[in-house]
Amino acid sequence: MSEKFQGYLYLSLAMILVGSTVIASKIIAAGFAPFTATAMRFAIAFPLFLLLMRLTKTQWPKLGSHDWMILIAQAGAGSVGYTTLLIAGLSLTSAANAGVVIGTLPVVSAAIAFLLLGERPDRRMLAAIALAAFGVLTIIFKPGDGGGHSALGIALIFGAVICEGLFILLNKRVKAEVSPLALSTLMAGLGFAVSLIPALFETHATEEIDQGAIVAVVYYALIPTVAGFLLWYAGSAKVSGTEASVFTALAPVSAVLFAFLLLDEPIGDHQLLGIGCVLAAVLGLTVPQIRAGRRTARALPTRRA
Repeated sequence: MSEKFQGYLYLSLAMILVGSTVIASKIIAAGFAPFTATAMRFAIAFPLFLLLMRLTKTQWPKLGSHDWMILIAQAGAGSVGYTTLLIAGLSLTSAANAGVVIGTLPVVSAAIAFLLLGERPDRRMLAAIALAAFGVLTIIFKPGDGGGHSALGIALIFGAVICEGLFILLNKRVKAEVSPLALSTLMAGLGFAVSLIPALFETHATEEIDQGAIVAVVYYALIPTVAGFLLWYAGSAKVSGTEASVFTALAPVSAVLFAFLLLDEPIGDHQLLGIGCVLAAVLGLTVPQIRAGRRTARALPTRRA
């Protein structure tokens, strides 16, 4: 398996977990205020990351002031901004609406890669981005409201998409060499620090706590946060920012599927068409890598014992 294909696999798994955060956030919104839930998420995840660093003997990176500024911005935008805006938006609109709005993430991420990273994609990459964008647009512009629509809720979730796009790509600006585990630990610690103070002003909103919301916060902390961070940073280290942006299209696909499986929300023809386009875009990237890896393996001389 080639290094780039490994990156594609890690990114795919990470974005599937991002899609599951829509369902978790919908449940959390019924029991917690946004910053409180975010602080709890990182309060659970941060010690686990520290334990993993100790067990694996991972060293803390030596960071300059520029890198610290980038990481703080990344934590504020992605770690805190995405979670709080998503939870706030889901208190005003449905999980299905949130899933389709997150479908704009590939386009937003690609735009950030062009504007901030100065990357220029090749034709195959442009075709994949276009196909993924078409796929998510067929979901967004499906006929019918589907219930639970709120313009403010949609706007908040789109803000979460922008934050996620920044989170995904800002680490490309970090100059120091930072391992995926150390970077994930920093994101969790900084995310907790950024969300803690505003969470203190939300204590009045936590008088009645739903048990399902507690379970959802724990899931969010353990799976999308701990496992998702590690997968994304490990994958993005092996590919370009533009390539990574294509895989963000898997987030709305998994969100729609999870909404169907866990919330019994129906999937129409437009959703199926969009999912097919997104998967085709991802396969358009990964299949050539698989074939190239096989050709390379066949070309290597066989080592005799």
